[in-house]
Amino acid sequence: MATSTTSHLAGLRSYMKNDKYNVQAFLVPTEDAHQSEYIADCDKRREWISGFTGSAGFAIVTLEDAYLFTDGRYFLQASKQLDHNWTLMKQGLPGVPSWQEFLVKNLPAGSRIGLDPTLITASDARRLTTQLAANKSTLVPIHENLVDLAWADARPAAPKDAVIVQPVEFSGQAHQDKLKAVQEHLKAHEHGYGIVVSALDEIAWLFNLRGSDIECNPVFMSYALVTENDAILYVNPEKVTQEVREHLGEHVILKPYGDFLAEVAALKSTLEQSNQKLISNSKTSLAVEVAAGEANIIEERSLITDLKAIKNEVELKGMRECHIRDGAALVAYFAWLEKQLKAGVQLDEVDGADRLEQFRAAQDHFVGLSFDTISSTGSNGAIIHYKPEKGECKIIDPSLIYLCDSGGQYKDGTTDVTRTLHFGEPTAYEKRCFTRVLQGHIAVDQAVFPKGTTGYLLDPFARAALWKDGLDFRHGTGHGVGSFLNVHEGPHGIGVRVGYNDTPLAAGMTVTDEPGYYEDGKFGIRIENVLVVREVDTPNNFGDRGYLGFEHVTLVPIGLKLIDVDLLCPDEIKWVNEYHALTREKLSPLLANDADALAWLERETVPI
Repeated sequence: MATSTTSHLAGLRSYMKNDKYNVQAFLVPTEDAHQSEYIADCDKRREWISGFTGSAGFAIVTLEDAYLFTDGRYFLQASKQLDHNWTLMKQGLPGVPSWQEFLVKNLPAGSRIGLDPTLITASDARRLTTQLAANKSTLVPIHENLVDLAWADARPAAPKDAVIVQPVEFSGQAHQDKLKAVQEHLKAHEHGYGIVVSALDEIAWLFNLRGSDIECNPVFMSYALVTENDAILYVNPEKVTQEVREHLGEHVILKPYGDFLAEVAALKSTLEQSNQKLISNSKTSLAVEVAAGEANIIEERSLITDLKAIKNEVELKGMRECHIRDGAALVAYFAWLEKQLKAGVQLDEVDGADRLEQFRAAQDHFVGLSFDTISSTGSNGAIIHYKPEKGECKIIDPSLIYLCDSGGQYKDGTTDVTRTLHFGEPTAYEKRCFTRVLQGHIAVDQAVFPKGTTGYLLDPFARAALWKDGLDFRHGTGHGVGSFLNVHEGPHGIGVRVGYNDTPLAAGMTVTDEPGYYEDGKFGIRIENVLVVREVDTPNNFGDRGYLGFEHVTLVPIGLKLIDVDLLCPDEIKWVNEYHALTREKLSPLLANDADALAWLERETVPI
């Protein structure tokens, strides 16, 4: 259902017209000052101004019109949520420009285009400035976000929950050792003064701390500056407990979050006089570059992101163990759901999602969800990032496909799993589509590839079976997963995103395997496991490169009713049976006291 945005847009445009700002367009990204994918309520500016609640999108508001740019995952959702004030720009379709191209081609020459400099990266701002020059338009950094001014007192307050310690028992490495590795890297820079850390998951990982400032993401609002001898953590004092202070020790200096940009600006003369630089990365905001001075910043690949992506043995052990507990929760849920539906009980999609959370909450080390559960029946499954809302969602229909994409945050790891089930009798076409998706899933899972291979090159493995039937899907095949951190983690992934070709997969990385197929207005299919990249032995070793493969840590039955066994080759049948045997072996002990769940598990893992 669309939300009226007329008054919101009027408020924003009144500030745009004000002589103090005088801009003909204002840019409203999804991200916060830390380029987070998921954001706190107080930072949901694009959602407030547009009414669109999806996690990816970019809004452009001019004095007369408003445009929302988003990708194929959200076309259906955005078309339902945008009101008459907005034009939906379907990125990726023929003839649809990027939002940058739109600014150059569609705005009058000489336009002043305003934006909050904390919400765009310095590198993106430089590219955009160059593009706008072709139209003699200018990018105007406005430090008072105009959406915030229009939002006024209705804007939610910033979160104030306390930060917690992530002990070495789960992190596997002391924060002092992590800081030492970063400082050694800094010393290798001839002119390096310090490393700016602005990504929230990088800060949480580096200091072995976690928070709850962003729903489903155990991070906290902060910045950090690491020098050769010290580390400064900028976080609001009321969030820091005595336990956190003792954990950090004397070599970590604590300062208020709001002091960060001012202190960077104060370093400007020191940097210039000593011919030293601050080291940033591609996610550092324009505001940081403006504060330090462009000449005083070196932008390079984030060392911390690369270090964080390769899990140590303690983290890998935690990922395996939390996925077993998570799998038990899912089996208990699916068994319960099927029993309720067969008994004629009416349950809507939110009822299902809430019950699943209860099953997860009963597991050891559970902290919360890793993202909002996608509990979707029938046509809602075709909305790739669907979020059911009470009063608007559908009753779960046992005669239709049910897609459930969900995950949990546990102290020892993060899960993300999708299963597509049918509680009635699927059509032959639904089974064929599902089986093509399964074949793509198996192809990725079984892949063996030389070291140095990127996820960009593996993406066709997930699609080849679908392509045989002229089918495909409009999202990536896989993303990294944090260790009790963000469910979407880089820098690696499997997909056609160009950035995925910059980072070879390496042993110790986690990545999802989630091909799908979606028919608008009918159904959605997706099968998702979390994989760990591992070294494999091969009969030969051409080029002495070494070879890698995957270990699946997600253990949940695939959904036998939707498999068309006639489409599978013997090797694929063997994979399904071995996967189900392992799943039954690992989950059965945790379900010994739940007769319904145990019976469901045994039925759903019989050999095919």
